[in-house]
Amino acid sequence: MSDIILQTENLTKEFRGFLAVQDVNINVQRGTIHGLIGPNGAGKTTCFNLLTKFLIPTRGSITYDGRDITRMKPAEVARLGLVRSFQISAVFANLTVLENVRMALQRQRGASFDFWRSEKVLRQYDDRAHELLADVGLTEYADLRAGQLPYGRKRALEIATTLAMDPAMMLLDEPTAGMTHEDVDRIVTLVKRVSAGRTVLLVEHNLKVVEGLCDRITVLARGQILAEGDYAAVSRNPEVQAAYLGTDPSSVGVPEGAHHG
Repeated sequence: MSDIILQTENLTKEFRGFLAVQDVNINVQRGTIHGLIGPNGAGKTTCFNLLTKFLIPTRGSITYDGRDITRMKPAEVARLGLVRSFQISAVFANLTVLENVRMALQRQRGASFDFWRSEKVLRQYDDRAHELLADVGLTEYADLRAGQLPYGRKRALEIATTLAMDPAMMLLDEPTAGMTHEDVDRIVTLVKRVSAGRTVLLVEHNLKVVEGLCDRITVLARGQILAEGDYAAVSRNPEVQAAYLGTDPSSVGVPEGAHHG
């Protein structure tokens, strides 16, 4: 079994003559947390959408677990174990937190429409649903309607419903965006915990999160890879400091407006 679980070769996406992503080669090692970062307009969101099959590349290839997935659809790669958080979760506001996770478990087993079946049939999913809620720290919220959850806890619920798919690799798109410091710390702890035995790729704008979580980081700028390595190496790179951190290399924040790309 190869150490590389996800690999891109010359991944390129062109929009009407504009190269949003150009010749990007990424190798994600199995069992690691890999960060994809970059300044505003770097191409990281486009790259992420290519990897999760929400966009088809203009050229280049994507290989997951030894299989070419370049032309596959999102649902097809999800069945292979490559799952993007929101792709599965949706979060049904009017269902309870427990029911949301139960729905995800039913979907994973190909039983999406079990919800009109007897309560007894549905109960078979409860034990696993409670385990997943415990994993993400939502046990006390099990009977609350999902729409009433605070924002940070909703993201935890998204991760729980993603975990219900039992993915080999999770793809998280800015998991801490818009959160308080307390929620950020909680999600970082959560991602560390749920990454045991699986691979995680995340797009993230908060460098403190990246520093605390990621084994390896790929930095994009203007659609191309600017640097790659662990946090210490990447943060010392003068080109990264210039492109990503602005004029103050010691900064651990991100310039205003650098939350997307």
